[in-house]
Amino acid sequence: MRLIPLILLSASAAYAADDQALFEKKVRPLLIEHCLACHGPEKHKGGLRLDHREGWQKGGDSGPAIVAGNVDSSLVAKAISYTDRDLKMPPKQKLEAADAEILRQWIASGAYDPRTLETASTAKPSPAATAATHWAYQPIQRPKAPAIKDASWARNDIDRFILAELEKRGIAPAPNASAEVMKRRLAYDLTGLPQTGTEDDSPDLMLASNAFAEHWGQHWLDASRFSESSGGGRTLPFKDAWRYRDYVIESIRDDMPLNQFITEQIAGDLLPHATPADQRRHVTATGFLVLGPNNYEEQDKSLLRMDIVDEQLDVIGRSLLGMSISCARCHDHKFDPIPTRDYYALAGILRSTKMIRDPKENVAHWIDTPLKLDGAAEAKMQQHEKNIAAITKQLDAAKKELKKLAPKTEPKDGNSRSLAIDEVPGIVVDDSQAKVVGEWKRSTFSPTFIGEGYLSDKNDEKGAKTLTFMPKIEKAGRYEVWFAYPPLVNRAKEVPVTVFHADGEDVVKVDESEVPAINGRYIRLGQFRFESSGQGFVMVATEGTKGFVVADAVTFIPVDEVAKLSLSNEKELEKNPRIAAASKRIKALEADLKKAEKASPPRPEAMSVVDHEEIGDCPIHIRGNLRNLGEKAPRGYIQAAYHGDAPKVPADQSGRLQLAQWITSPQNTLTARVLANRVWMHLFGEGLVRSAENFGVTGDKPTHPELLDHLATKLIDGGWSLKKLVRYIVDSHTYAMTSVVKPGSKGESVDPDNHLLWRQNRKRMEAGQLRDTMLVVAGTLDARFLGPTIGSEGDKIADPNDAKVQNLEYGYVFTDARRSVYTPAFRNRRLELFEAFDFGSNNQAIAKRNTSTVSPQALYLLNHEFTINQSRAAAKRLLSDASLKNDTARLNQAFQLALGRRPTTREAQMTGEFIAISPGEADAQERTEENWSLLMQSLFASVDFRFVE
Repeated sequence: MRLIPLILLSASAAYAADDQALFEKKVRPLLIEHCLACHGPEKHKGGLRLDHREGWQKGGDSGPAIVAGNVDSSLVAKAISYTDRDLKMPPKQKLEAADAEILRQWIASGAYDPRTLETASTAKPSPAATAATHWAYQPIQRPKAPAIKDASWARNDIDRFILAELEKRGIAPAPNASAEVMKRRLAYDLTGLPQTGTEDDSPDLMLASNAFAEHWGQHWLDASRFSESSGGGRTLPFKDAWRYRDYVIESIRDDMPLNQFITEQIAGDLLPHATPADQRRHVTATGFLVLGPNNYEEQDKSLLRMDIVDEQLDVIGRSLLGMSISCARCHDHKFDPIPTRDYYALAGILRSTKMIRDPKENVAHWIDTPLKLDGAAEAKMQQHEKNIAAITKQLDAAKKELKKLAPKTEPKDGNSRSLAIDEVPGIVVDDSQAKVVGEWKRSTFSPTFIGEGYLSDKNDEKGAKTLTFMPKIEKAGRYEVWFAYPPLVNRAKEVPVTVFHADGEDVVKVDESEVPAINGRYIRLGQFRFESSGQGFVMVATEGTKGFVVADAVTFIPVDEVAKLSLSNEKELEKNPRIAAASKRIKALEADLKKAEKASPPRPEAMSVVDHEEIGDCPIHIRGNLRNLGEKAPRGYIQAAYHGDAPKVPADQSGRLQLAQWITSPQNTLTARVLANRVWMHLFGEGLVRSAENFGVTGDKPTHPELLDHLATKLIDGGWSLKKLVRYIVDSHTYAMTSVVKPGSKGESVDPDNHLLWRQNRKRMEAGQLRDTMLVVAGTLDARFLGPTIGSEGDKIADPNDAKVQNLEYGYVFTDARRSVYTPAFRNRRLELFEAFDFGSNNQAIAKRNTSTVSPQALYLLNHEFTINQSRAAAKRLLSDASLKNDTARLNQAFQLALGRRPTTREAQMTGEFIAISPGEADAQERTEENWSLLMQSLFASVDFRFVE
């Protein structure tokens, strides 16, 4: 076990959160979102109310719901754990682990709850009254900066708004942070990396850097729930999601105006494309609407379509408007002025947008749009595509000709007997082992079956029946997949057989009226890669078929074993000269096609959307039921959040372009405020509105409403420039204050939570910053900018569209050393460091990540191989640096790299004693390197490393 100096080790020391802040900021929103619909003022399921303190104290039919201070005895804690089969709350979906931990923490701390029966029973105002009075629905004002007594303190109007409130309460602003602290603060806030110390670390240089774009790009990727897999149902890899990530980073690097940035993501495909670069950018941007956690296996395509729309409205609301729009899908919003009519007005816009390729596909698929190339590259690509198309056309014709020549007879007697499963090569999945959906008939009518018989769909209830053949693959690799069926003239001619493999899925249409080419029993479905612990399987569907659909077995044969098998029918057919010639031509064309495909990479594609062929208004779904339709809601917007004449939606357009115009208009009361608040939050740790995703009635009020409007107008007047707004804020005196003050100050007693910003806030580094900093300190950071990570090998980035480099998340090994923004972002599996340090869920838009302090964080820093390896690399870097002449210089450099400062006298003394090795000691060199490694790990585990003052 590695021993670390105790003076530097700070296992995750937790600071007890203020009870009121914990409840108002985290607990109350969770109860509103997940509990009060069933246990609130309107419904009391099980006799339980959770909308006031007396309700949970009294409890329902099962007794008190919460025992303050005792998590184990609280029924609520038991219900959210999902450990009791009969007590699972919320009933539809288990809470995110972080949300469940918040409720347990609240109960353990005494369950502070200021709500009473009287306040819970107070009638809520009407939507019209809320729209007329709630601050977030009022027009953005242009407030004049207030007069202040100490005019010399203010560097800009931000300081005047802040100081005016402090002077009213007699609070003195904190002193300035030291130059050393400010350099580190600016570096992490602007770039997410430690300052280099080798060049001018000015804000302007940092704002212009790629590092700024990567760091602030991650903020937007959080808000857009970026992921590289679908997560829903059988999770599917988003092979081109990295293009959207790169679009975000490039847009921030180039300081694209945020109103244009938003417009391109909602309606980029509808904008004019003056150049190929414009087309690539605009189409790629619409990935914002596609990247949600959708279940593409949903068989009810109408429900899938509406679920995708609902998810899109949720991300638009959370990321751009600070509202939970999807609450109005089933009924008028309980708290905010969003009637169901407004929800379906927005839904009509997105329902008029095409999101999936073909609704008839058994497993739906998003739309991939080809991207144009520049100049000569485009001409070359078009010629390549013409060559591919010509060869493909010839190949299809040759296959049709061979099909005409093939005999239409039943198999010969030698093949007409049934086979035991152990007589079949490979890993066999018989029909008796298949997962059956719908009513299938077992038959033995045709004598060429495997096992005890085969299954028939009885030629009825088409589309409602499927068979799934799932093998037990013990050794990962490439397998040839054969499908066995007994042929007859009454069989269906286009049976969709889908192979789900490690690189995605392939559909083969099977003509079951034809005799199978292999031994009269099997046809080849193709060769595919399967993971040993993956979810590979073959599905036989009946949708769209005419005639009987039958299935006997599916076998998975390692490709190197196929050549050893005796395939009688194929050899017999080749004895016919015409058939042999046709077969030879097919093989030659297949070789030509393979050669042509290798001659040039495929045209790049981006996940995207297009306007639907069927454009129109959406009927209101009564109680959210898509089968119970009311009157149509004309396509439009949330009326309460706009003042003036909203853009009209043309009858022949989806309305997405007009939606983008509505969102980015200065007359929209929310967008500029939401964005300005979010920028402030990333620089101060807390927003002026602390509930950054909720500007509604149940959210927090702004601590400085006039300052918020000032920043919103500053953003708009500055051409919606992110960099200008960031520069304006970091130039303020407010930003430059220290976060560490002497105990007993008036600010601490009057405003302990620093709502009035009398000091700067101390911020814990996010997960990505922790990882990136370790890589920087160790000298192991791969600094490549943009491009895919999945499929990267050393300095060469492989084509991410090549099936050989695509891995499903379950089998993926995280080995890259690039910045964390490039680390593969799967939905069901994340890098361990991200899991431990609150990276955040990418199943929904997140404005502000949770911040927890739990023991696994300390254990990660103590024991995980990543921390240990980076500590060793950092030690080697220090010891091999010829410019560092002695241990004192190395110690100073170690502290400077990791903590952004020199060691104190006491730290220098203790660490110097720890690393000291007598020259005559045995294995001195080895022990020296190990001690320096332990020292670096101690620094990585320290409070001063993880927090930015």
